[in-house]
Amino acid sequence: MVRKKYNKKEIAIGISCIITVILILSFYIWHQTESINLGYRTGELEEEVLNLKKEVEKLETIKSSLLSLDKVEKIAKDELKMDPAKDEQIIYENFNNNP
Repeated sequence: MVRKKYNKKEIAIGISCIITVILILSFYIWHQTESINLGYRTGELEEEVLNLKKEVEKLETIKSSLLSLDKVEKIAKDELKMDPAKDEQIIYENFNNNP
């Protein structure tokens, strides 16, 4: 059996093709791993946004409970030792724009 001898040009073309295929496969694998990593990161960020929305809702609830008139009046009386306003301390303003 006689083996065919390859000249330098054919060897160079073969090596170039192999390197090109390896580079293309490497790029494809890199691209797929980056896509997967971005998917995981997106999922983490969506979960974080959901948690932050829940926390905002909870803080809004606390805010509204603290701003209720009964709560404000209780804090003013108990903690700040304030008395109810007297009639002479109340000033009424007329906000009508009519001259």
